[in-house]
Amino acid sequence: MDYRDAGVDVEAGRAFVDQIRNLVHSTFRPEVIGGLGGFGGCFQLPSGFQEPVLVSGTDGVGTKLKIAQVLNRHDTVGIDLVAMCVNDVLTSGAEPLFFLDYVATGKLEPQQLTEVVAGIAAGCRLAGCALLGGETAEMPGFYQVGEYDLAGFCVGIVEKSQMLDGSQVKVGDVAIALPSTGVHSNGLSLVRKIVDTTPLDWDERPQLLGGQTIGEAFLKPTQIYVKPVLGALKAELEIHGMAHITGGGLPENLPRCLGKNQSIHIQSDSWTIPPIFQWLAQVGSVSAEAMYNTFNMGIGFVLLVPPHQAEQTINFFQSQDVSAVVIGEVINGSGTLTGLPFST
Repeated sequence: MDYRDAGVDVEAGRAFVDQIRNLVHSTFRPEVIGGLGGFGGCFQLPSGFQEPVLVSGTDGVGTKLKIAQVLNRHDTVGIDLVAMCVNDVLTSGAEPLFFLDYVATGKLEPQQLTEVVAGIAAGCRLAGCALLGGETAEMPGFYQVGEYDLAGFCVGIVEKSQMLDGSQVKVGDVAIALPSTGVHSNGLSLVRKIVDTTPLDWDERPQLLGGQTIGEAFLKPTQIYVKPVLGALKAELEIHGMAHITGGGLPENLPRCLGKNQSIHIQSDSWTIPPIFQWLAQVGSVSAEAMYNTFNMGIGFVLLVPPHQAEQTINFFQSQDVSAVVIGEVINGSGTLTGLPFST
């Protein structure tokens, strides 16, 4: 017997690496040293930093992968993988430098996984970071044929004196929201439960979703906020804090960027909740509290700025074709979020 008899095709793995080589190289920055295929990826730190701080983040895509695999569409989940990592790193004011991925599958299907890696490379280009390397694991018996899982790891850099850690946030700062593209990569287990327990099918086109199929609506990739937000920092807009709205929604994530003895009060009617969330609430009979604690409700990223900078900040993002809206302000408190429709 050999390894192929056990379900692992080493030659197919080598061919797959050759197939994705150009995708990986399309993301390289000048600081990348060497090429694909070594035991480790090498990256030289950019020049010009006095006290460089490296900021790292890791994440996956979650059960959104189940939808991609059911629909046999794999070109967007790689963007999600990158987005979930780089948006987290960005909240410290850091510029993402490089990204690594881990792909595990029951049987290596080159076309399927090439689509996945193409999405990862696209996400890296959107974030301006290099896809420095990765690992593909063929694990027969652990995953079924056609199944795969993804994990990612990102490293960014920021000048220590410019790093955002909550200490810059002041009472009275204004919360400015940037829109999400949908549910992003959180709450998909609830989405799948709603679809699986109703007569719905992923190919149906509910009127509230504007002509999209249910599957298309929920596979829309997570927005990557890196370039417009870094542009705002380079334009010397005074940003005191940032939050990436992921699992746990606004109540869990927005207070994470605050300093001590601070809370945030939001105006829940200050933005329009996208139809996809209205549809979920209706079809799944999901309460407002459960919706806000599970989904981003149309807000993917929030910046805290002083009041006198609010209009200038909004104008900057609009010049980058990113809509922005004031949704609240920082108040005295104990690290909570107030003003939601279900708040007491």
